[in-house]
Amino acid sequence: MSIKIGDKAPDFTLPKQDGTPANLKELLQKSAVVLYFYPKDDTPGCTKEACSFRDSYEAFKDAGAEVVGISSQSAASHQAFAAKYRLPFTLVSDEGGKVRSQYGVPSTLGLLPGRVTYVIDRDGTVRHVFNSQINATRHVTEALNIVKQLTGAAAT
Repeated sequence: MSIKIGDKAPDFTLPKQDGTPANLKELLQKSAVVLYFYPKDDTPGCTKEACSFRDSYEAFKDAGAEVVGISSQSAASHQAFAAKYRLPFTLVSDEGGKVRSQYGVPSTLGLLPGRVTYVIDRDGTVRHVFNSQINATRHVTEALNIVKQLTGAAAT
């Protein structure tokens, strides 16, 4: 079952790229969260998406949201990916895909892990879902516009 707009986001605790735990509930105490599921570190589409989130990261922070990327690679893989592309946001390791399953993120062609972005408000309610495997950078513009609407910041 997929998580939809209006649903409560399933909580999770997963290792960040530095090995320390990231907990959704704790993140939401500080800000809204843009949680984006992506297929794999250091692949063309995922790199383009991550760099687009990187380039808009300050706008997300200014609008009151934290960006968190999630995929099934190890914390060490995430650490190398983040260092290579100077990613300022958290990447979490969902080895085994348990959280991906909790959110109901679909696979593409039954093989490739899906690319879905969720905007979660501070109450833990999902306010936006965007699912597109091929339009990686649109995840960033969609999420930023929703975050700005939620917080009253000027939309782009």
